Order: sequence, then structure tokens, then C-alpha cells
Amino acid sequence: VIRHRDVRASYYGVIDKFRLQVSEQSQRKALGKKEIIATLLPSAKEQQQQKEEEEKRIKEHLAESVFFEQTLCQPENRTASSGPSLLTVFLGIVCIAALMLPTLGEMDSLVPLYLHLSVNQKLVAAYVLG
Repeated sequence: VIRHRDVRASYYGVIDKFRLQVSEQSQRKALGKKEIIATLLPSAKEQQQQKEEEEKRIKEHLAESVFFEQTLCQPENRTASSGPSLLTVFLGIVCIAALMLPTLGEMDSLVPLYLHLSVNQKLVAAYVLG
């Protein structure tokens, strides 16, 4: 176990090397060795805080630049979307209708046979609706 006791932000990114040597207990001759390179990195919590601070700075910068672009260039002439699109509503109605149709094999139905749907077709309609 190797522990870094003096952890400071100024040491982040510093590369250290450790050498491991394996030998038998009774002999001094090394059976093998390996150099391990280690880099001190900030903890996940510190990285998250750094990312959040950087995102805040970027958002503030973007907000300022967007504000200046909007005030200097042109007034906004966009129309706001007021709900789901017509295609989405139509697709939802079709899927609901498909689920209400009888399943193949139902005999006591007033609906013509060509409108009877298979279980797989109904599953697809339910998936799209969900």
C-alpha cells in the first residue's frame, strides 16, 4: 500500500515513479522488478466542483454574449411552441385506435376481419404510445 500523505492541489498532475522488486526471502537476488508510474489526480468530488465552476463561468460568459447579441443585432421574432406537434397528436390517436381494435382470433366482433390486429402489432402500438 502506497499512500500520499501531503496532498495539495499544486501536486495534481505530478508524475511519480515507484519500483517494485520481487525476491525470495532467503536470497538477495531479485527475481523481477517493475517500475510503476503514478499521477496524483483530484478526487471525483473535487473534479465535479471544478467542472461545475467551469460550467458556471461558461454559462455566464454565454449569457452575457447572447444578451449583447440580442440587444445589438435584431429584436426576437420567434413564435413559441404551445404544445405537442400535430404529428405527435395524430400518432397517439392512431396508436390508441390500434389498441382498441380486436385481436386476431376474436370471433364475436362486429369489426371486419381485416381490421383485426396481431398481438405483435398491438405491442408496437403500445410501445410507440408509451
